[in-house]
Amino acid sequence: MRARPLAGAGRLDALRRALPGPVAEELADGVVETFHRHLATDRDPGHAAEGTIAEFGDVRRIVAAFVEQSAGRRAARRLLGTGPAVGACWAAALIVDRAWTWPTPAPVRAGLGLTLATVIALLALAATATASYRRTRLAALAAVGLIGLDTGLTIAAAVLLPALTPPLAVRATTLACTASLTRLSLTARALPGLLSL
Repeated sequence: MRARPLAGAGRLDALRRALPGPVAEELADGVVETFHRHLATDRDPGHAAEGTIAEFGDVRRIVAAFVEQSAGRRAARRLLGTGPAVGACWAAALIVDRAWTWPTPAPVRAGLGLTLATVIALLALAATATASYRRTRLAALAAVGLIGLDTGLTIAAAVLLPALTPPLAVRATTLACTASLTRLSLTARALPGLLSL
């Protein structure tokens, strides 16, 4: 009688659907190897499958463990955690410089607001993922959006900075630019790892 790993390929197929290809293949190799080790000592495929499941856990627990440790979920949590501080710096700069008086077209303001809301929603979805590895990949899209926002705000501030006459406005804008450039640098460094998921 030929033994079937984990009493069928269904669980391995579920892992392959739920996790990135290389991760799923490596994990599947480990599951099959563990099954064969148990089978060599017990000779009963059912007991070997039970022993393997006891050692590895069921598919949901395995996927949940990988999702919890995923680079996308961790990056999303970091970016959500730093967002309020960077946002507060920009809010202070815009308030001190009375940004509501700027001749900015309404579509530009709406576009910036919509982009920011989308980035926050994507980060929230990735950061709260518990059972979907694919959902953690949304952090890459959010990172690209944040890089665009931080770059745009920093360039706009650099262009406007010479026109800012009150020293407080210059300091507030400089602090906001520094916060954005720091986040931009950290996000850009994390992005290749997020895109490779």
